[in-house]
Order: sequence, then structure tokens, then C-alpha cells
Amino acid sequence: MTDAPALLLVDDDPTFCEAMRRALARRGFRVALAHDVDAALASMRIETPAYAIVDLKMLGKSGLTLIPRLRALSEHMRIVVLTGYASVATAVEAIKLGATHYLAKPVDADAVVAAFGRETGDPHAALAPQPLSVDRLEWEHIQRVLGENSGNVSATARSLKMHRRTLQRKLAKHPAR
Repeated sequence: MTDAPALLLVDDDPTFCEAMRRALARRGFRVALAHDVDAALASMRIETPAYAIVDLKMLGKSGLTLIPRLRALSEHMRIVVLTGYASVATAVEAIKLGATHYLAKPVDADAVVAAFGRETGDPHAALAPQPLSVDRLEWEHIQRVLGENSGNVSATARSLKMHRRTLQRKLAKHPAR
């Protein structure tokens, strides 16, 4: 299995990591696990992976901070960002930073492997049948402003002219559909 391509999986959910590790190993990858950004950086010093799967929202630093570091190691590395908190703003940022693809959880190993293989976007992708709900638009706007403030909740609350606790409650909820 030493000739199998190396893959770094970074996610703070140990159960998800172990299930995905087993599934990816069955598909021919040699998987290294990390549960936060610092552990991922340590793993990258040991071996440069050909592939990386990075969770967006983890305890501590965002997975977005890893993308430029991974890209600096290898311009050919295939990087897929996974998140349970998908938004247009974070998807755009992930791609701008050098991610190959962005997938919303729940996701299976087949979808991740397919994302690694995609070289371009799909011009025939289906358009949403309905516009986003007002709740979802609010979530997207909050995520964009949060990104502009480097994840600082207090600065974001000031920018949105919203009480910090109100913003924290909104951020603790799952994104609106």
C-alpha cells in the first residue's frame, strides 16, 4: 500500500473521520487523520499528501486557513472542502484560496473521490428551482460579513449593527434551507 496516494483528512469529528478513512482506504488511498489545523500542519511536515479533505468549521481555526498552506506544498494537490455550514461566501473563499471543490455534508466517499477528479466546473449544472428563502439569504449575508471580519464575532456584530449575543445565537443554528 506504499504506492497508494497519500490523503490528509482534517475534520474535528472523530466518528466521521474514521468512517471516511475506512471508505477511502478501500478506494486505494493511504489516509492520514488530523482533528484540527495544528495537527494537520504537523502531519504535512511528515508527508506531503497528493489529496486533502478539509472540514470548514472546526474547533479553533477554520479549515480555510489550511488551504493556502496545502497549496504552497504542492500546486497540483487536489483539495476538497467539506462543511455542514455551506454558504456561497465560504464556497467562493475556498475556491479563491485554491480548493479544488467544495461539498456540503452529509457526503460519502464516492462523492469526494469524484470531486477530486473534476478539473472544471459543470456548465450544465441544474439551477435551483426557487430563489433562496429570506432566512437563507440572511445566513449567507452573515457568513459573508463574518468572513470579511476574519471570523471575529464581535466585529461582525458591529458591522451588522446587531447585538453580539443575537449573532451568536444565529451562528449556533444550522443554516436555513
